[in-house]
Amino acid sequence: MYEQMTRAAKRLGACSWSLRAAHPRELAERVRQVGVSNVQLALDPLRTGAWSFDETVELLARHGLTIRSGMMGMEGEDYSSLETIKRTGGVRPTEHWPANLAAARANAKLAQRLGLRLVTFHAGFLPHEPHDPERKELVERLRALVDVFAGEGVTVGFETGQESAETLLGVLAELERPAAGVNFDPANMLLYDMGDPVEALAQLAPRVKQVHVKDARRTRQKGTWGEEVCVGTGEVDWGGFFDVLARTKLDVDLMIEREAGDDRVGDMQKARELVSLALGAGR
Repeated sequence: MYEQMTRAAKRLGACSWSLRAAHPRELAERVRQVGVSNVQLALDPLRTGAWSFDETVELLARHGLTIRSGMMGMEGEDYSSLETIKRTGGVRPTEHWPANLAAARANAKLAQRLGLRLVTFHAGFLPHEPHDPERKELVERLRALVDVFAGEGVTVGFETGQESAETLLGVLAELERPAAGVNFDPANMLLYDMGDPVEALAQLAPRVKQVHVKDARRTRQKGTWGEEVCVGTGEVDWGGFFDVLARTKLDVDLMIEREAGDDRVGDMQKARELVSLALGAGR
C-alpha cells in the first residue's frame, strides 16, 4: 500500500484551465507555484491555435512539467445554472454534435502527438432510465467519440457528477467499450447533488482512470448548484476517499482542480498539502 501511495504522490498534478493562464509561460510558472510537476492540459487552446503547440510543449518541459492527460470542452456549454448546463452540456445538443465530433478528431490527433493515453470530458446529463430514447442517442454519440480517440491510441474518461454512479455504470456497460472509463470528481457529486462521493468512488473504482481533487458543499435548495470550496473545507470525506483509493488499489493520477475563488494558486497549494499528507508523502 505504501508503494501505491508513493506512486500517487509523484503523479499529483494540476488542471491547466484552473490556473487561468493567458499563455503557456504563465501556465508553467503557476503550476510550479502550486508545487506539482504534472499537468492535465486543456487541448482546445492548442486545437484552435490560441496557443502554439511547440511553444507549449517546450515551455512546460523547460519547467520540468509532464503533461499526463488532456481535457476537451464541448461547444456551447453554459454553466450559469443547473438548467442551462443540463440543456447545453456535453454531447446532448444536436446542433453542436458535428462541431464536437470534428473537435474530438482534432483533439485525438493532438493527444497522440503529445504522447497522452487519456483525455477527459463531460458527457452531459445522461438519462437515468435505460429505455429513454435520448439515452440511446447519447450512448451512440459517446461511442463514436470513444472510437475516435481509440483510433489514435487514446483512452476516454467521462467526468462524474451530472448523473449518479449507478446511471454512469449503466451507460458504460451499454457503450460496450471496456477501455472507456471515468474521471472521478468527488466535488461534482456534491455540486450536482448526485450522491455520496466516497460511496460513488467505491462503485466506480474499476472504471476510474483519473481523479480530480476538488471539494464542495452540497446545495441546500433542490435544483440549484452546490458551492465549490477550497479542498479540505467542504463536505468531501477525504479520509474515507483515500481509504477507498487504498482499498481498491486504485493507482491513477490525481489532478487538482479549482473552478472558483480568486486565489487559485493558493487554494491549489492547500489541496496539494492535504493530498501529500493523506498519501504519507512526507514520511
